[in-house]
Amino acid sequence: MRDLKLVLLHPLPLDGSIWPRALWGLADDVVAPTLYSVGDSLPDWAAAALELAGSDDLVVVGNSVGGSCALEVARLARTKVRSVVLVGAKAGVRPEPAFRDAAVRVLCEEGIDVAWDRYWADLFAPDAASEVVAHARSIAHGIDIEHLVNGVRAFHNRPDRAELLAELEMPVTIVRGQHDRIPKNPEHLASTLRDGRFVEVPGAGHFVSIERPDALVSIVREAILTVT
Repeated sequence: MRDLKLVLLHPLPLDGSIWPRALWGLADDVVAPTLYSVGDSLPDWAAAALELAGSDDLVVVGNSVGGSCALEVARLARTKVRSVVLVGAKAGVRPEPAFRDAAVRVLCEEGIDVAWDRYWADLFAPDAASEVVAHARSIAHGIDIEHLVNGVRAFHNRPDRAELLAELEMPVTIVRGQHDRIPKNPEHLASTLRDGRFVEVPGAGHFVSIERPDALVSIVREAILTVT
């Protein structure tokens, strides 16, 4: 088998710094890009991630919009992707152009503080550590508004990949934090896949990688063990 590379794809409005450092010890190499500068097309994000990944076999982990990007990576490189881990992500799309445009307007006219409180603050578990939430908010503050707008548009304009997910032959792990709402009916979803499993992370909300990093490391380790 070729060397195994771990590809970590960040959620909105965070970046590639949010992944637990322990993940770097699980594979031959790890890439955790921040993709906003690529533009507002999720297929373009996936192509950029694949270019960084090179020719190795891949285990792809994505949270939220990063999960949607992981599915795009799997679509573009089915022979390279050995396993996919989707954290708080959904393959199906219900277009919400009015919500997208409102979020862009809030970011551009009212700024990240208002947007954070309106769209992202409630995605953490109710008892999430205050320092964890504060750290996440500081990451969002450090990202250019134009780049966050790219992220909003990439998420809301993403292709529907429900059919693709159902067709994937590699192992797919569906992960949902205990307090998250995404995806709906995750255990049933995993049971419908060709090689799927579901893991719920106790005490976590939407951003498992920073709310329960040890749990995520264990999940990714198991995903890697299934293909090595």
